[in-house]
Amino acid sequence: MEQRHLHELRDWFEEYVAGFYGDDEFINANVKLREDHTWRTCQEILYIGNKLGLSAHQKRVAEVIALFHDIGRFEQFVRFRTYIDAVSVHHSLLGAQILRQKRVLESLESQQQELIIKAVEYHADKQLPQDLDGPCLMFTKLIRDADKLDIYYMVLRHYRQYKKNPQDSSLGLGLPDHPECSPHVVRKLLRRESVDYGELRTLNDLKLMQLGWVYHANFAATLERLKESRFLEMLAGSLPSTADTETIKQRIFSYVDDRTRPDLVP
Repeated sequence: MEQRHLHELRDWFEEYVAGFYGDDEFINANVKLREDHTWRTCQEILYIGNKLGLSAHQKRVAEVIALFHDIGRFEQFVRFRTYIDAVSVHHSLLGAQILRQKRVLESLESQQQELIIKAVEYHADKQLPQDLDGPCLMFTKLIRDADKLDIYYMVLRHYRQYKKNPQDSSLGLGLPDHPECSPHVVRKLLRRESVDYGELRTLNDLKLMQLGWVYHANFAATLERLKESRFLEMLAGSLPSTADTETIKQRIFSYVDDRTRPDLVP
């Protein structure tokens, strides 16, 4: 992939997204939310790519994947007025479908096209396909980490807004803001297990789940970025101080410190 391809694809993305803005301010605000998220995710994937020592060509491929990883979100929101896949459409599958149907990547080699489309299709899956390997696996892991980095930014901004105005809430999934944390969520975090959205009972459960994302970071560089941004400290600081939450926090931070030791490979 050459630099001119990247410029062309950026232009295509901007023109495509512009078509979703209109007279509905609710839709406009949510389209802007995802558009901004896309550009920040591009920066995050380049940060990780630089830390990993990727070539200029690899970083261009990574940026294109970040550019299109949420391309299905725009149509999803306009059609269903929600970003919740479970009640609308799987945004990753829709994104891959859009890239294929609109032949967005036709200027690239066929092998590159398939790699990018697969990374978009799989980036939000709970588990990656067993047969995913080689460059496709690496780039899919890259976008999963870069995506999560910006989601941390987004949720922390939301929690700050929520603190100022609890009535204006959009990312809390309708969960009650009770002081307790559910015991089953605590147990899973202590065992470093994944927590599903369906298991959440309180807003604090959601925050615990988000802290636990560190256990699924693919690259130490991703955790370095989290330390640099202090996102984890801010998120942990919004939780109540109990014996359980303090234990979880201590284990989370110890895990991050261990994986980001200077003598370890990114």
